[in-house]
Amino acid sequence: MTRCISKPKSGRWLVDPAVGLAMAMFGCFSDAAYADESGVSYWLPGRFSSLAATPQVPGWSMAEVYYHTTVAASGAVAAAREIQIGRFPATVNVNFNANLNAQADLLLLNPTYTFATPVLGGQLAIGVTSIFGRASTSIDGTLTTGFGPFATTRMGSISDSITSVGDLYPQATLKWNAGVHNFMTYLTGDIPVGAYDPARLSNLGLGHAAIDGGGGYTYFNPATGHEFSAVAGFTYNFKNQDTQYQNGIDFHVDWGASKFLSKQVFVGLVGYAYQQVTDDFGQHPILGGFRSRVVGIGPQIGYLFPVGDMQGYLNLKGYGEFDAANRPAGWNTWLTFSISPMAPTSTVAPTRRMVTK
Repeated sequence: MTRCISKPKSGRWLVDPAVGLAMAMFGCFSDAAYADESGVSYWLPGRFSSLAATPQVPGWSMAEVYYHTTVAASGAVAAAREIQIGRFPATVNVNFNANLNAQADLLLLNPTYTFATPVLGGQLAIGVTSIFGRASTSIDGTLTTGFGPFATTRMGSISDSITSVGDLYPQATLKWNAGVHNFMTYLTGDIPVGAYDPARLSNLGLGHAAIDGGGGYTYFNPATGHEFSAVAGFTYNFKNQDTQYQNGIDFHVDWGASKFLSKQVFVGLVGYAYQQVTDDFGQHPILGGFRSRVVGIGPQIGYLFPVGDMQGYLNLKGYGEFDAANRPAGWNTWLTFSISPMAPTSTVAPTRRMVTK
């Protein structure tokens, strides 16, 4: 029988990395869809979800995620992208009537090692995410620029696509357990080594470094199968040296709620809220502070199964976005497969079950 939890002699509940890691699995998708500079942010909403703060089984684990997104924007977001690749000076007046459409199909790989030795009374895990995939972007409309008595108009459409690798995203987490309550803190960031060109419409790299940190909480009751998680954090973005543009500070909250129908299957909801809290620097005056915002919500389903003496895990979740500002919005889906050490069965308390029948 596949088990997703165990209770060691210490009384601490452990979640297989296949669940704890993969349900909290993240990706970082850049230029084609998400935003501060030209509507592109480091943080990808939906990066954390259910069981994010629950301790995991020590050892190596690997998660693979197929991520698809389709988004659209108009007005200032499309103007910002056109201004960036067109390199219009700040003294030029811009009147833009256009629509931006973008989509991406990405593969994210996330090896993680969870330490057995406690650190500050908690459980330390470190990992790194790399991405490979394809992103495409198009802009259709009219751009009118003016300087004094002179004006020029650009009509039609431009498009671009790229298939390459993205930046690297290291992450460290520290988690604590107290019965059904679990707490975590995390630190992550962006190492800008991915495919990036400031004059290109589509990129898989950000073009600048970033650092992000925060904390989270998970309520998980194995006896009833009820779970709720929320993780919040802030992102500080460093200046893009190619464009001399610096995104403002971002605040984000990811959450997930689930119900285990059996020891192997769960269903639930996931969601996120993202809000930029300080203005960008170096943007065209027409854009103002260019603070971005988006909210998303959707369903999730997960399934656990044995893979030899390891634990396999599949999860499908999707988000529909709304209330967007200065940021492309649409929908995205995450299909996660992970493999990890099996939770030890010798320490399972026989009187505690995932679901009481």
